[in-house]
Amino acid sequence: MSIEKSLMQRCDSKCELCSSNSNLSLYQVPPNSTNSVDKCVMICDSCRGQIDQPDTIDANHWRCLNDSMWSQVPAVQVMAWRQLKQLSTSGESWANDLLDMLYLEEDVKIWAESTDTSENDDDTEPTLDSNGAVLHAGDTVTLIKDLDVKGAGFTAKRGTAVRSISLTSNPEHIEGRVNGTRIVLLSCFLKKSN
Repeated sequence: MSIEKSLMQRCDSKCELCSSNSNLSLYQVPPNSTNSVDKCVMICDSCRGQIDQPDTIDANHWRCLNDSMWSQVPAVQVMAWRQLKQLSTSGESWANDLLDMLYLEEDVKIWAESTDTSENDDDTEPTLDSNGAVLHAGDTVTLIKDLDVKGAGFTAKRGTAVRSISLTSNPEHIEGRVNGTRIVLLSCFLKKSN
């Protein structure tokens, strides 16, 4: 069973943070060196957008953490802790109250407090789409032009959505599944989906 199917089963087809059931996608909780169910959560576009762009955060949206912070899934606990911490530092007293109630096992707390080392590493360039938006593992992208897929015998059409992408060591390449085939794509021909 694929990671995405396992996550959909675990979350009952609902966002593991806010319980929305629309536009769900896999999100790898950083820092994540392995692509496993235990290190990922299934979240909606609204949660992902606010996690990826903290300056657009809507504090009222995150009141849902009052329920999801009690999840038995460590990855969900980590994401709840991080969002509550961010809201708490921006002056939301209710988030601070929830943080005080949230208990994390020692290893989960260490994970929650750690940050993505690849983002802080000056030697690593971020992977950017055609508009300059930073791409992360698990994002959904759209092709902006028709691309001939050498060796596979098909053309990936403009407008095709590629879900749950993987990053490579080359910041100009991503991996994704198109027409059921896993291929490498140049990031300059992609646009991050909202």
